[in-house]
Amino acid sequence: MKTRHFFKKLDWIIICVFLALVLIGWFNIFASIYDDTEGGTLLDIFDTSQRYGMQFLWIVGAMIVAIACLLVDSKVYSVFAWLIYLASILSLVAVLIFGITINGSKSWFDIAGIRLQPAEFAKVACSLALARIMSFHDFKLRTFSGLVTVVGIMLLPAVLVLLEPETGLALVFAAFFLVLYREGLSGWVIVFGIFTVMLFILSIIWEKTDILILVTAACALAYGLFSRKWGYLLGFAALFALSWWLLPDYLLKNMRIGNDYLFLLLLLPFVLIGCFYAFRSRIHSLWAVILCACVSILIVFSVDYFINSVLQPYQKMRIHILLGMEQDLQGAGYNVHQSKVAIGSGGWAGKGFLKGTQTRYNFVPEQTTDFIFCTIGEEWGFLGSSVLIILFLILFYRILLIAERQKDSFVRIYGYCVASCIFFHFFVNISMTIGLMPVIGIPLPFISYGGSSLWAFTILLFVLLKLDASRQ
Repeated sequence: MKTRHFFKKLDWIIICVFLALVLIGWFNIFASIYDDTEGGTLLDIFDTSQRYGMQFLWIVGAMIVAIACLLVDSKVYSVFAWLIYLASILSLVAVLIFGITINGSKSWFDIAGIRLQPAEFAKVACSLALARIMSFHDFKLRTFSGLVTVVGIMLLPAVLVLLEPETGLALVFAAFFLVLYREGLSGWVIVFGIFTVMLFILSIIWEKTDILILVTAACALAYGLFSRKWGYLLGFAALFALSWWLLPDYLLKNMRIGNDYLFLLLLLPFVLIGCFYAFRSRIHSLWAVILCACVSILIVFSVDYFINSVLQPYQKMRIHILLGMEQDLQGAGYNVHQSKVAIGSGGWAGKGFLKGTQTRYNFVPEQTTDFIFCTIGEEWGFLGSSVLIILFLILFYRILLIAERQKDSFVRIYGYCVASCIFFHFFVNISMTIGLMPVIGIPLPFISYGGSSLWAFTILLFVLLKLDASRQ
């Protein structure tokens, strides 16, 4: 009776959506590489010498993993959360030493011919660790120590994954900030994050001096709105403009410094005066504005280092192509261009199953992994793509519904971690296949080829289902 009651409490809508997504992925992996000119049949989908046959084995393994997650006592996930997180961190360190290199990334273990990627499973461990620490009754996210703790939990695996290097998977850990926002983090953090992204993009497109002027004006306007001391601000603005107009020619000729550093040199006295005034009068809003200005300036001057020293040349080229600064349809921009051609050629209802030409004849590289969505767009058209997106939306809705109905904060937080992680993959993958985001090598959940990705998302989802079905 207990078993019957447990299975009755399982969210079968999520399970049905999961099965539908997995099958859609399997059939589209088959469609993207199947060659019917060699006299094959549809039964070749079970051929394990090909990726679609291997995906079938990964799916069988995922079903076993799902059942195992449901059979494990629900208390194990919270009690052993830290141990799971520690094991994940050790695996990320070990793969840097003992892992094999594929496509320039040392991020895989090869165990008896089976390749596993620890970075995929680190998302599960990080979700459990965040849920564990944030569910303590005395934990306060809005304190400095609380925020540093959760950011450290997210940052440690992200840095290790970045060292492999796997930039796309490292960025996934940023999705957990959505969980922090749900648990009481100030909305200003989200605003600052959006502002940082905009500043990063502008720093690539514009000159530094123009951005510094914009940042200074924005900070001055923000303080004016807080303090209503427009007279002082106008006076300082006039004095700064006069200095900028009178001094540049002399300084440029004699000190040989660029306009960006000259701007900072002229701004420094005003910042020091602002710091003295804020300290003397204890004006917290002015401290916040000065801090925001300093962080913004640091971001502006660090973009060049990040682009030229951290990113690989092909990643830099992809960002430039996305922003319209360069065009390389035969090089770095080839994948996205062919992907958009494939999706566009699908039209309203698509070309039909096994009738795609762009993806089946290798016009689109990596069409079974990062660009699997363009296979769906070409063969099933707008209608098929919409069905896939609707299935994901149903999945997100049910996960959030599960999270919100929990009395146990551990389960609620873990549920939001699952939703954030899957949503990040879903949004970024589809956005990069249609040219809205740079290609960063990130799979589409449950759809793309790969055992590590499929198993990791299966564990994420079915641990949540187990926790939800075990609620009192």
